[in-house]
Amino acid sequence: MPKTAIIPKSSLTNADLAELLARQSETAQMPAQKALRRASRRALFWSEEAADLLKQGRELTELTAVGPYLKKLIERWIEDPPAIPERPAIRHGFLTLTEARAILSGKPSWLRGIKGDLQMHTNWSDGEGTIEEMANAAVARKYEYIAITDHAKGLKIAGGIDEKQVRRQAVEIETTNEKLRADGHEFSVLHSIELNLNPCGEGDMDERCLGELDLVLGCFHSSLRIKEDQTERYLAALRNPSIQILGHPRGRIYNYRLGLTADWSRVFECAAQLDKAVEIDGYPDRQDLNVNLLRLAKEAGCRISLGTDSHGPTQLGFMEYSAAAALKAGIPRSRILNFMTTEEVTSWAESVRSGRKVNAPFISARRAPKNSLRPTICE
Repeated sequence: MPKTAIIPKSSLTNADLAELLARQSETAQMPAQKALRRASRRALFWSEEAADLLKQGRELTELTAVGPYLKKLIERWIEDPPAIPERPAIRHGFLTLTEARAILSGKPSWLRGIKGDLQMHTNWSDGEGTIEEMANAAVARKYEYIAITDHAKGLKIAGGIDEKQVRRQAVEIETTNEKLRADGHEFSVLHSIELNLNPCGEGDMDERCLGELDLVLGCFHSSLRIKEDQTERYLAALRNPSIQILGHPRGRIYNYRLGLTADWSRVFECAAQLDKAVEIDGYPDRQDLNVNLLRLAKEAGCRISLGTDSHGPTQLGFMEYSAAAALKAGIPRSRILNFMTTEEVTSWAESVRSGRKVNAPFISARRAPKNSLRPTICE
């Protein structure tokens, strides 16, 4: 006998359910606590609203991380919705996949206009796919390019690669590009790296090696729980001549780590003056920068880079989160690297290295005077 559809009394969204699951985990015992925390995180990934499944008479166990126990709990919430508490900062400002798709549906040309993905990992570090597999997944999405940004040697836990490995990787990238061209694809795999930055903004790789790459993404991976203002750390990183993109700036992770704080307007002003980009990391757990900070970045006029932080071919779909955040924040296409062609992206990266600017950055009404960018503590 088919299941009778449950008609929700009100429409709890997946975002609401993510918060309720997280709150429930705070008082639960193991193993329920672990299941609740996992489901809270996975609610960001669900491609359909849980309430819609119930309206259709379908089982909530179709959703990842939802077993019989959580199914009954979520059904009870949807039938008799509790008050939704205000989200704490550690879970604030994350889009669910259904929210991201709703935002993008208002402007279908936005996602279609993206020409590439500027952060991903392969089996050279902590990714699951080969360079060729990641490239083929991007070709299937009709991209013109991707940037391979495997971790640098300082991040041993993520299988970071050293200078010798970077140069060996360059050979594989060239071989992949040649194969793609032979197959008739106008597509380029760009050679990049996720440079590990210390709190003084210094990288962990030889600068000569970095100079051989198409572009460099710089990221912080240590001292990410410091509560004090970290503005000077960001200014130091942006002034590092080896990097062109500041990746997942806050270092936040959903329901796990709040990330760093800073005078973000000042950070974005510095990025704009140097013509460097700040990233929207589209990995659902990160979504960093989020929409609120992106609105400040828009006012400053700095460039934006979209990267999925993919660790396997299927995760290139996380571009929906990055693209939706940029669209919701009102970032102009002209300020987003991923709307550039391959040649434009590489030319921009080279101009940043040489201290030139491809185009003068957008000047906002809030642009701070040049002398507001004080020397960093690492000079």
